Amino acid sequence: MNRTLDKLRRRGPALALVASAVLVAAGLSAPAALAADDYTQSVSQPSASQVQISFTPATPALYVDVHYTGVPGLGQQNVRMTNGSGTWRTTVNGLSSGNVLDYWFTYEKNGPQYDTPHFSYTVGGGTTTVAAPTFSPPGGSYASAQTVTIGSATAGATIRYTVDGSTPTASSPLYSGPISVPNSRTVNAIALKSGMTTSAVSSASYTIGTQAGCPAQSDTPNFGPNVRIFDPSMSAATIQAQLDTDFNNQKDTLTAQFAERRVAHLFKPGTYGVHDNVGFYTSVAGLGQNPGDVVINGDITVDAFNASDNGVALQNFWRSAENMAVNPSNGNDRWAVAQAAPFRRMDIRGGLQLYPASYGFASGGYIADSRVSGQAASVSQQQWYTRDSALGSWNGGVWNMVFSGTSGAPATTFPNPPETTLATTPVSRDVPYLYVDGTGKYRVFLPSLRTNASGPSWANGSTPGSSLPMSQFYVVKAGDTAASINNALSAGCNLFFTPGIYHLNQTLNVTRANTTVLGIGYPTLVPDNGVNAMQVSDVDGVRLKGLLFDAGTTNSQALLTVGQAGSSANHAANPTTVQDVFFRIGGQIAGKATNSLIVNSANTIIDHIWAWRADHGNAGTYGWNVNTADTGLVVNGANVLATGLFVEHYQKYQVIWNGQGGRTIFFQNEMPYDVPDQASWNAPSGVAGYAAYKVGANVTSHEAWGLGSYCFFDTNPAVSSYHAFEVPNTSGVRFHSLLTVSLNYRGTITHVINDTGGVTPSGTVPVNVISYP
Repeated sequence: MNRTLDKLRRRGPALALVASAVLVAAGLSAPAALAADDYTQSVSQPSASQVQISFTPATPALYVDVHYTGVPGLGQQNVRMTNGSGTWRTTVNGLSSGNVLDYWFTYEKNGPQYDTPHFSYTVGGGTTTVAAPTFSPPGGSYASAQTVTIGSATAGATIRYTVDGSTPTASSPLYSGPISVPNSRTVNAIALKSGMTTSAVSSASYTIGTQAGCPAQSDTPNFGPNVRIFDPSMSAATIQAQLDTDFNNQKDTLTAQFAERRVAHLFKPGTYGVHDNVGFYTSVAGLGQNPGDVVINGDITVDAFNASDNGVALQNFWRSAENMAVNPSNGNDRWAVAQAAPFRRMDIRGGLQLYPASYGFASGGYIADSRVSGQAASVSQQQWYTRDSALGSWNGGVWNMVFSGTSGAPATTFPNPPETTLATTPVSRDVPYLYVDGTGKYRVFLPSLRTNASGPSWANGSTPGSSLPMSQFYVVKAGDTAASINNALSAGCNLFFTPGIYHLNQTLNVTRANTTVLGIGYPTLVPDNGVNAMQVSDVDGVRLKGLLFDAGTTNSQALLTVGQAGSSANHAANPTTVQDVFFRIGGQIAGKATNSLIVNSANTIIDHIWAWRADHGNAGTYGWNVNTADTGLVVNGANVLATGLFVEHYQKYQVIWNGQGGRTIFFQNEMPYDVPDQASWNAPSGVAGYAAYKVGANVTSHEAWGLGSYCFFDTNPAVSSYHAFEVPNTSGVRFHSLLTVSLNYRGTITHVINDTGGVTPSGTVPVNVISYP
């Protein structure tokens, strides 16, 4: 974030209807129609005389009936639709251009039946879309390998498909006959026909064979050479020597920031008298079940360590501290960081200074599930988010300080001082973490889901949840390939990534509900040859934590996708969580990826991500035509929550939110620095520039708190953006505490949100909007 204040600091209606005649005839009462976000429906036109009606309920239905009128010579038709992978379809024949089809649905939802409002479609009245592919047999669990047929209701359409979880394109393999699915995988397909719009992506996930669980793994595994495990029986001098060696290798901003070294410091339960300075790509964590099980009489420190930092901490990325108690040597611990540096499950028995000792700028921090008995002081921190924590007090704030579920946090006073506080966090679940049990075996603890949470999960003695033995985890180390990792996933294993760089020549497919993928020491996943790095199926309870996705030199369509396109299952009771997961386009290598994170699954929790298109790095790895990337985050799923969202420098919209019921608590953004000219960066609507945060035009419910977007059009200061936030003007879309800033007056943002809020002035002064509308 603002690493640019000077050259030295630059880093570079739901409608109620009566029941249908079918229900009345059956002697059943019909509830009122549900809100439109309980389902999606669409019509495509496979030929001049046909339309295909599709209906996808948010909750799987036992049946869906479609009722329609408008076919010449026929009265009302009532048809039981056909289910294919959760989407119900019916083809209507005998139509001509200009016929108006009036249609509506009756569907089952958890026992009761519901009617929808009526919809209308004019034949030939718009672009004809190819009917989406269907699969036979449909996705599901099967005892043995399956032969899958893919078809489209559009005569003459061709089908392209993938089996590695990636999004199919016109250049994907051509479907020419039934395909074999010998083991668990996701099949994605599109249908194409000349002169017609390509269909939407259809997906089917197949689980093959009875998965008895992960083959036996060790409960005391070898974590490889990049994991240091310290025991209280070791001398303090020996531990300190190792900490210092690792820090000296990882500290230099000029040489270590984009190096390949990765390391983790893990402390077994006990008390230690050490000082751990935390450098790049370093995770420091306690191996107790609760923070107080590991006590550091000393410090866990991040500062502006290097002469080249010039006293600022704007590049202190990619380092973490977790699950320890600290008695600071001088009464205050220091954690002066920028993005991708989470501070979780920490018990600071004193104060916490979130700024460099030099009082220079820092930017972008995140605290969760922690306690600070003294004062947490931000001072020169430009923005910060604190979740589910307890503070003795808080002091400071430059632009945007946001709190949810945090006792001791200041009241909402935005914009002066710029502090925004929510009493609770609507939904949260703390991260999975490694610990050692009383017998010396390693386990991974899985904290329980919390609603309307406040304070640390462990405040009453122990974090509620469950745990898994390491025997159910495949430990990923140097030498592992995408094939070996996928084999472990297919066998039913969870994954534990150790520090390292992992090149992937195929997509990692996470298809099993409740799979945990846990990384320490910033394990870095690099997709090669344009594959997508990871695909998570639309299943319950997947937990992703502690991963860095680094785009490869051949463009990937997406680095991480959660749920297939069109996913609609309700996961509110057991959502997928994406936590401390970071994305980088360029900087270390000249990476390319159209999107970094796509979320299609409903109820997903995005808890602390940084999606970054690099503005600096190794020579030849960044530039407008070098590290290309359109969008950092695309949300299509319903009721998705983001807590701690950092997205920077993408070349089009930074965030696109199409799902209903979305919520964001804290958003930090910089627009791209390197826009060459205005013509290269005008949105399709014709306005100047791309909004940083765009809520889709059809969204009727969305809410966000504490958002900042900044411009620094350094390549061409004549560039401007019409607004930073683009949202539908409807009462159900609400924003609170948002601002824009022009850093060093390099370009301007004309409005904050839609047409509201003034143009950014000189002097790096924010333009604030307290609420919208």
